[in-house]
Amino acid sequence: MIHKAVLPVAGFGTRCLPATKAIPKEMITIVDRPVIQYVVQEAVDAGIRDIVLVTHGSKSAIENHFDKHFELEATLEAKGKHDLLEELRSIVPGDVNIISIRQSEPLGLGHAVLCARPIIGDDEPFAVLLPDVLVDDTGLSRNDLAGMLEAFDRTGRTQLMVEEVPHDMTYKYGIVDTRGELPAPGESRQMAGVVEKPAVDEAPSNLAVIGRYALPGRIFPLLAETPPGAGDEIQLTDAIESLRQQEGVDAWRMRGKTYDCGHQLGYLEAILAYGRRHARYGEGFRELLTRYAGGK
Repeated sequence: MIHKAVLPVAGFGTRCLPATKAIPKEMITIVDRPVIQYVVQEAVDAGIRDIVLVTHGSKSAIENHFDKHFELEATLEAKGKHDLLEELRSIVPGDVNIISIRQSEPLGLGHAVLCARPIIGDDEPFAVLLPDVLVDDTGLSRNDLAGMLEAFDRTGRTQLMVEEVPHDMTYKYGIVDTRGELPAPGESRQMAGVVEKPAVDEAPSNLAVIGRYALPGRIFPLLAETPPGAGDEIQLTDAIESLRQQEGVDAWRMRGKTYDCGHQLGYLEAILAYGRRHARYGEGFRELLTRYAGGK
C-alpha cells in the first residue's frame, strides 16, 4: 500500500500573476482554506501518512501553514475560541508527517519529483499530487486517489489519473492513448502512450492526464538518467514513458471532477463549487449568487 506522497510546490505560479507575486499560488484560498490544504486532505483521506513538500525558499508560508503555531493556539485557548482552535489543530492529523525538501533549481516537474528521492527511496512506491489541481470527490464513498492507489496495489503498474474532457478541448491537454478501449469511471486500462496537446482531429481519446500519479520507486533511477526535454526541463512524462515501454503503465479514470486552480477561471469555478455547499457559509453564498445572477 502506498503511504507516501510528493507534492511539488516550488513553482513560481506565473499563470496566476500578479496574485502570486508575493504569495505562493498554493496558499490562495478557496472559501476559508488554501488550495494546498485541500490537496493534503485528499492525500490523507486516501491513506497517505508521509507528505513530502518539494519546495523553494520563497514558499515558507506553505511550511508555516502546516506547522504548529504555539502562540496563536495559546491565544485562542485563552479567549475560549475552542472551535477555531480545533480547526487549526486538525489541519494536520497527529499520525501524518509533513516533510519539506528544497528544489534548488527550477528544472521541471521530473526534477522536482527526483528531489524527493532521499526521502522516498528506490524501493517504495509513492503518489504524486500536483497542488494546483483540486479533485472534488463529493458524494463518492471513497476518493479517486484511494481508488487509483488500490489499482496500483492490484496491478503493480504505474497509474495516471485521467478525466474525460470535451473532445473539442483535447488540444489543451496531455491525452492518453488506450487503443480505443476506454476505461470505465473507477477503472484503469493499459496505455499505448500520451500525446501532448494533440490537434482535435488527431486526439487518440478524450481522456486527459490531470496531475495525480501512482509511481514505483524505480522511477527515480530513470529520472536521474532523463535528459532535459521540452522547455529544457526534466520531464516526468519522459520517465513514465520509459516505464511504459519496460513494464506498462495504466490510465485510471476518475469519477469526480477537477478544478484547475492554476488558472483564474478554474479557480473561480472552484470557489463557486466549494462555496455553495460550505457548512458555514454555503447558505449565505447561495443567496449572494442568486442576488448577483438576478442582476441586483
